[in-house]
Amino acid sequence: MSDPGDLAVFLRAKRAALSPEATPLNGFGVRRRVPGLRREEVAQLAGVSVTYYTRLEQGHSRHASDEVLLALARALQLSVTETEHLLDLARAKRPAAIDSGPEAVSPNARTLLSLIAARPAVILGRRNDVLAWNDLGHALVAPHLPANAPDHPGTRPSLPRLLFLDPQARALYQDWDQEAADYVAYLRLISGKYPDDEVLTGMIGELCVRDDAFASLWASGRVGECVAGTKRMIHPRAGGFTVDFQLWAQSDRPDQRIEIYELRDDPDGTRTRALLDTPVVSV
Repeated sequence: MSDPGDLAVFLRAKRAALSPEATPLNGFGVRRRVPGLRREEVAQLAGVSVTYYTRLEQGHSRHASDEVLLALARALQLSVTETEHLLDLARAKRPAAIDSGPEAVSPNARTLLSLIAARPAVILGRRNDVLAWNDLGHALVAPHLPANAPDHPGTRPSLPRLLFLDPQARALYQDWDQEAADYVAYLRLISGKYPDDEVLTGMIGELCVRDDAFASLWASGRVGECVAGTKRMIHPRAGGFTVDFQLWAQSDRPDQRIEIYELRDDPDGTRTRALLDTPVVSV
């Protein structure tokens, strides 16, 4: 069951991020002590009472209708992904408790991975643990880790932990700040979908305690989904390059995704194969 406090935190963050000038409100030139909208302004834009909205933002109500939630989404100018997250947080019941145990790789995903050899690819679970990877996927995202690390739940690489806590993994990304922000935004989205996953909740809590950058990004309340994009990387084997990626959800396990990468300006695959050329010392 989702925590009403999560909904309250999200509403407060989005209210603070929206300037009156970006809304149809009048009198936005009045001096303000804090940035963003006031509670009564959000209520006015959404067509709900100030008392009712205040209860939502204080975590005292968890039975808002979809109609009210969608009105709030419009008032706060939420994106489609943010609106989905708002609805997730407001759900009072879940169809079934989530299994917090180790994830098993989808057979369909493993079959597809076996057919991908010319491009780096990894299978990610809902917590962004690496459940499996091909040789190039291993060489791209964590060349300093053992190739068999995903084979056992106890040694599976956690991409969020690597990104924030592992200096060698962190050094792979030229635009680390953007990579980190995108990862945290995705984790917030997933945490709304799986609030009963104790392992996921524990990982987020651990990262908040161990890394100030993660804690700051988490507190921002940003929510995001990323199914395709670009990363600029500096690799110990292949040097600097830009890689495009796409994520594919599995029909039989929608919480597992295959991430497939393609190096730019590499028509004959020479730079991709260079990922495997020079040994990297494991730690």
